Amino acid sequence: MTASNQITAPNIGPALAARQSEWASAVQADPTLLGDIAHAVGGPFHVIDPGRFAANLDAFRAALRAAGVQGRIYFGKKANKAGAWLDECARHDGGVDVASAPELVHALGHGVRGREIVVTGPAKSTELLWLAARHECLIAIDDLDELERLVDVGVAARILLRVLPPTGPNSRFGLDPEQLDRALERCVQVREHITMDGFSFHLDGYLPQPRADLANELIDRCLDARARGLAATAIDIGGGFACEYVDPEDWRRFQHDYSDEWFHAAKQFNRFYPYHQAPVGADMLTAVLERVGSRFVETGTRLLCEPGRALLDQAGFTVFPVQGCKARGEHFAVTVGGLSMSISEQWKGSEFLPDPLLWPAGDSAADDGPIAAFIGGSSCLEYDVLTWRKIAFERAPRYGDLIVYPNTAGYQMDKNESGFHQLPLPPKVRIHTRDGRYTWSIDSH
Repeated sequence: MTASNQITAPNIGPALAARQSEWASAVQADPTLLGDIAHAVGGPFHVIDPGRFAANLDAFRAALRAAGVQGRIYFGKKANKAGAWLDECARHDGGVDVASAPELVHALGHGVRGREIVVTGPAKSTELLWLAARHECLIAIDDLDELERLVDVGVAARILLRVLPPTGPNSRFGLDPEQLDRALERCVQVREHITMDGFSFHLDGYLPQPRADLANELIDRCLDARARGLAATAIDIGGGFACEYVDPEDWRRFQHDYSDEWFHAAKQFNRFYPYHQAPVGADMLTAVLERVGSRFVETGTRLLCEPGRALLDQAGFTVFPVQGCKARGEHFAVTVGGLSMSISEQWKGSEFLPDPLLWPAGDSAADDGPIAAFIGGSSCLEYDVLTWRKIAFERAPRYGDLIVYPNTAGYQMDKNESGFHQLPLPPKVRIHTRDGRYTWSIDSH
């Protein structure tokens, strides 16, 4: 990079510095660790912290205890495929939410008991229903036909009836009021073999009040069901627990001053995840319980929930090796080894906004200077872009440097990864401390 290529980053928006845990900052600050892993792996990789996952899980469980509410926290497994999270669920009395036979087998293989697993998702196969019933899993019934097929399996089963929420009448998930009445009638008829444990729902958005309102209505439903001879002991309020990625003032400035010119080729987006919000994580569960927890206690009803992203908050980051950097007008195009499918937000028509970091930091050559750059993947597709937003780097990334994406464990790491171009999937790396130094190993997904 010559002096003539130095720029003052025109049309670049405010920084969105990611909030990071002390663990992540310490790992990234080690002068050799990430470089050594990159050399051994030969491509992109994900770094995970099971300890942070366990702490998040314990915080959710503490929120239930503080409210005096009985229940269980199920990890929404679809948010990340690593086996390490399942190990922590088994160690810390956490459950797992699965939606396929392979996910169920994976959870069982890591020591999670069947009675600690809830099986969700629409139109489950008969094979999955049989396997779940055999292992005494809790099964969320989404359709009347599904209920009949479970009855025909001939194995005693525990179920929830998933309710179509009034705030989402066009959802393809859940039983509408007429279907719910029919399902309850059928549960009464088959209660010798099918235990109707209660109701479940999932709401879009991240507000506590709608969850508390619907839970309150379903507690009344539970009381009615008990009067008809059904167990109806629990309500599953689903997932959608919020996370906070950036500081509030940075997020406010980004939203207030937003411009398409901050993005390469003036790329336009219709929506972004709310990267700052409150309450988040276990505090959001506390906010729900402040509104409706007393009714759970008074009626002896258990609260179940299925956080995914929130249990993975600050539990990992993603690393891509730099393969090139070239000028594109007044800003630059950085190409990394790997694909944007390893940062899944792009494949939902949006963008993962917390600022990526250049590793190692500093190390500027005398003729180098700050630049603005977007970041693309190494495929032959024009739209294979990890970050369309122009990011300010203190120096130009060079071949062999690394780009670090912070806090990617929740839904970013592997939701959309594929072996396009026959590239191997990035491994997940666990960091260990031994004799005062870092070592690492590959997660055994």
